[in-house]
Amino acid sequence: RVAGTTFTRFMSTNLEADVVIIGGGPGGYVAAIKAGQLGLKAVCVEGRGALGGTCLNVGCIPSKALLHTSHQFHDAKTHFDSVGIEVGEVKLNLEKMMKQKSDAVSGLTKGIEGLFKKNKVDYVQGWGKFLDKNTIEATGADGAKTIIKTKNTIIATGSDPVELPFMKFNDDGAKTCVSSTGALDLPKVPKKMAIIGGGVIGLELGSVWGRLGAEVTVIEFMDRICPTMDKELITAFQRCLKKTLKFNFKLETKVKAADVRDDGVTLTLEKNGKEDVFDCDVALVSVGRRPKTENVGLEAAGVQLDDKKRVIIGQNFKTNVEGIFAIGDCVVGPMLAHKAEEEGVACVEYIAGKHPHINYNVIPGVIYTFPEVASVGKTEEECKEAGIEIKKGVFPFQANSRARAVGETDGLVKIITNKDTDRILGVHIMSSTAGEQIHEAALALEYGASAEDIARTCHAHPTLSEAIKEAAMMAYDKPIHF
Repeated sequence: RVAGTTFTRFMSTNLEADVVIIGGGPGGYVAAIKAGQLGLKAVCVEGRGALGGTCLNVGCIPSKALLHTSHQFHDAKTHFDSVGIEVGEVKLNLEKMMKQKSDAVSGLTKGIEGLFKKNKVDYVQGWGKFLDKNTIEATGADGAKTIIKTKNTIIATGSDPVELPFMKFNDDGAKTCVSSTGALDLPKVPKKMAIIGGGVIGLELGSVWGRLGAEVTVIEFMDRICPTMDKELITAFQRCLKKTLKFNFKLETKVKAADVRDDGVTLTLEKNGKEDVFDCDVALVSVGRRPKTENVGLEAAGVQLDDKKRVIIGQNFKTNVEGIFAIGDCVVGPMLAHKAEEEGVACVEYIAGKHPHINYNVIPGVIYTFPEVASVGKTEEECKEAGIEIKKGVFPFQANSRARAVGETDGLVKIITNKDTDRILGVHIMSSTAGEQIHEAALALEYGASAEDIARTCHAHPTLSEAIKEAAMMAYDKPIHF
């Protein structure tokens, strides 16, 4: 231990704790900080060498950095001239763009270490596993072991990308068959890029490389991209990706085999019983993530898993073993950083004797493309399946004055309400700032608001958020500007 700090680094030692958190990702580090704030002796065990988990190191944050800079590059090439900005030839310096991404990640990970110090959280750098239900062993990069005796343990081990059996990732090699991690660090812009899986991660990373010049083809087994999101919204979104980035889509198509080489990938595809061959320079496999529950010693502690290798939890995140809890990607539910954070806070509050609550019906989901897509609550399809009679208001940004003034008219706001009560059931937005706008809707859902409540709330003019007000007016009465 270093005098004057709460850090433990690569030293054989023994610690005692009120709560140990295995994993330093969004769920784990937030839980550790909250535990410190509540006066608990907290130890966070993380073997990556940097806090923040997948999200901060190789997920949410670096991808958003690249999404932002690639959008600026694309905007300069395709939009500046039309608004009277003449800059000459726009050139890409990929190395500098990657450095900006890495600098952002580095600054944020160090920031978490600072928050640990502030809240008196012990940070043990090493891979943690159970020796028994009250004993955690952390093995550092140098092999040194730290033994921690604990009253409570929170499993927050996160998830890993799913790898297809015939497409092994070469993230650390030629980078022609990559996971989302490898796609964040390509050495050059591929001429042709295949995205296997039409979900959020693939579409975001496909957008990055599409803006930088790659010809992107999305291959999806289902009949539409993002199949769990509202169909009307996603249909408009897919149309927009075709128009703005020239994305190609191969839907209802199965990848049967792949020849992965150092100079590219040849995919064997099947649709309606017919096979086809598709060549690309880089294939991003983005078919989901799996819980990271191996090599954590769960057997030694007696913790039970389900058939998908997720930790089984009951009320208040309790596993079948007293004093052991689990949160985030390694348990049931959407694999979202903000969901894990909420669970981290709630879990620690319960351990501290409080009475937390999470409303799982009000967890926003965002696709950080351009335009962005954001949803909260039920989709129209879910309402119909549940037999709920609905009304809906759909307001296009073509009719929004701010959107027209800044040339960002692609998109819409869709508000779904209960036909009888006007209570808002779901809100779905596609716009340049949908990820920010969705929180007005989340707050409305959390407090059981009606469409009329939003419609009668004054919204500043001119703003993109006026489209939410107009959609609410349409859902319960009539809009003004459409």
